Amino acid sequence: MAGVDGVLFDIEGVIVTSWVPVPGAAEVLAGLRERGVHRAFLTNTTSRTCAQIAETLSGLGMPVEPAEIVTAASLTAEYLRQTYPGRRCWVLNHGDVEADLEGIVRDEDYPEVVVLGGAGPEFSHRALSRVAELMLDGVPVVAMHRGATWQAADGLRIDTGVYLPGLEELSGQTVVAVGKPSMRGFLAAAELMGTEPDRMAVVGDDLHAEVIPGQRLGMTGILVRTGKFRQSVLDLAVERPDRVVDSVADLPELLDTL
Repeated sequence: MAGVDGVLFDIEGVIVTSWVPVPGAAEVLAGLRERGVHRAFLTNTTSRTCAQIAETLSGLGMPVEPAEIVTAASLTAEYLRQTYPGRRCWVLNHGDVEADLEGIVRDEDYPEVVVLGGAGPEFSHRALSRVAELMLDGVPVVAMHRGATWQAADGLRIDTGVYLPGLEELSGQTVVAVGKPSMRGFLAAAELMGTEPDRMAVVGDDLHAEVIPGQRLGMTGILVRTGKFRQSVLDLAVERPDRVVDSVADLPELLDTL
């Protein structure tokens, strides 16, 4: 593994699917730690905090520290503190991620900023209509991520990124998206590991939200055929992944060749 000092993993669809471990993932993560290869985890999951994700993965036999995890919610909180300090925020999100939004002032009735997290039942017709109205009134909207889908145990689910183009077209505003595929998370993970991007590999099941953005920063992109991978997406892609493997279980053999 002389060519790789750190590996950045997506979580859902790569090392777990609906929080069931992908076969071989635990052994891969343990092997990297034993060999002194840095690890980090970058996820658009907005239903669990860093601490909850670490606890869940550790309970599944994959010991992970909260400090190794970067979530879309934690990135968004940092962005809000820097860009809109002290502003009142309405957070529309499926899941409780309060611990990752520490210090963010909440006010659903009179928001100065709208924050869109992960899509779920909260993204009702009435709620999205209100978001549109606030945008037309000039209230800025920040999305935790621009992901279009996520994989559940019983099939695909659409996510926040499906709604953003319509809201942008209606209002004439651009929604700032903080999580993947934005570069912010990839750079934060590199800093977390103390590793230069060109000495990193990024492993994901989403070509456009994970693998290609990492490659644009100089990382080696590795696309896995688990999770929400679709062969049709790969076939139509103009930008190609550096490597494609069946599963994260194939990672050690691949890294030995880099």
